[in-house]
Amino acid sequence: MKSIRVRLFVLALSGIAIALGATAFGLTALFGRHVERRIGQELDAYVSQIAGNLRVDATGGLTLAREPADARFHQPFAGLYWQVVDERSGALTRSRSLWDAQLPVARAAVRSGETRVETVTGPADEDLLLHERRVILTDGGADRPVLIGVAVDRSELEPLMSGFAWDMLPGLAILGAFLLGGAWWQVGAGLRPLRALSAGVSAVREGAAGRVPGAVPDEVAPLVTGINDLLDQRDQMVVRARDRAADLAHAMKTPLTALAGDVGRLRARGDDALADDIAAVASQMRRAIDRELARSRLRHTGYGAGSARVLPVAESVARTLGRTAAGEALAYDLRIGGDVAARMPVDDLTEVLGNLMENAARVARSRVRVSGDADGAGGATIRVEDDGPGADPETMVGLSGRGRRADESGGAGLGLAIVGDILSAHGTSLAFGRSDLGGLAVSFIVPA
Repeated sequence: MKSIRVRLFVLALSGIAIALGATAFGLTALFGRHVERRIGQELDAYVSQIAGNLRVDATGGLTLAREPADARFHQPFAGLYWQVVDERSGALTRSRSLWDAQLPVARAAVRSGETRVETVTGPADEDLLLHERRVILTDGGADRPVLIGVAVDRSELEPLMSGFAWDMLPGLAILGAFLLGGAWWQVGAGLRPLRALSAGVSAVREGAAGRVPGAVPDEVAPLVTGINDLLDQRDQMVVRARDRAADLAHAMKTPLTALAGDVGRLRARGDDALADDIAAVASQMRRAIDRELARSRLRHTGYGAGSARVLPVAESVARTLGRTAAGEALAYDLRIGGDVAARMPVDDLTEVLGNLMENAARVARSRVRVSGDADGAGGATIRVEDDGPGADPETMVGLSGRGRRADESGGAGLGLAIVGDILSAHGTSLAFGRSDLGGLAVSFIVPA
């Protein structure tokens, strides 16, 4: 889940970065337009001031009674200019800042009383924002049109815009931090139902629950329904498989019983060789059937479902072995804590301990010891030991492997093979070694 959350957060981070970048660009452009309008108002005010101070002198020329007060009008190429064009005579009156240059005009394009705004090239090859207005003066009762233009260097806008952008960055950074925090929380909240779903699936796998809880958002509900339907189908398959296994065991029980009767009759007639052969074949058939039934049960059982405490199972097996001919004379030393438990069904744990303890009882002289030590992670290591003559651990490892026939391994082979299948299904395996009692030590780690 973490990787999904990180990927979603990275996508959110990319989206927020793009949005903040677009916001910064848009706000800067908007501020630039605002500044341009504000400067335009100042230029219009200069145009009105110049128009109000225009006079016609005695010679018919145009004079300016009072020039605008801005000092830049008096400094050559200072970036702020004005000029007046007499459209009747073509005479030009301009600010000292223009020196011997003049502003481009478009007389025909400006109507009387209107202001034309455009960008033109100034005397120092700079870009100018130009405001032009046609004004009609009265000269001896006649109209006298003049064109007034005021321009400012557009580069003066850039410090204002860049200053605004730098002032805006801290605010955008704070906004971005809040948005990122909200995105991280939102992604986590959005994935919380999936974490709950994962916990529900884990509970089903570990046997703590039979189904995934259905109290989930509508978007996840179809997935939960599908998982629960799949679990229902699995349970139905398990029931059918167990029924088939029971039918098979019942169907084979009668023929094997008949063979046992035939063996007895043959021995009664003194045909011991033939009786031994039939008994060996019947034993092989019974062992093969037992192992295939065990495999069938494992294939159709939810691995990891359920849990069992180890001590009660070991005590039950020890009581059963104590009533057998091979085990009634033995002492069973159970050194298992009452809180040691295994994450496997009771039947599986009984099958494992039953086979291992039975094999140990078969070869033990006087004692079988079963111990369980917690490993600190909630699991435990179970050891079954005997004081018999012992066996080669490598040979015993071979007996527990798949593909070995029961007749190759004697009495212990089938039991070890079944134990190996069960432990493999639960993610663990057998280990063999020498016991300090003198015999064989067989151990396995039980899941927590």
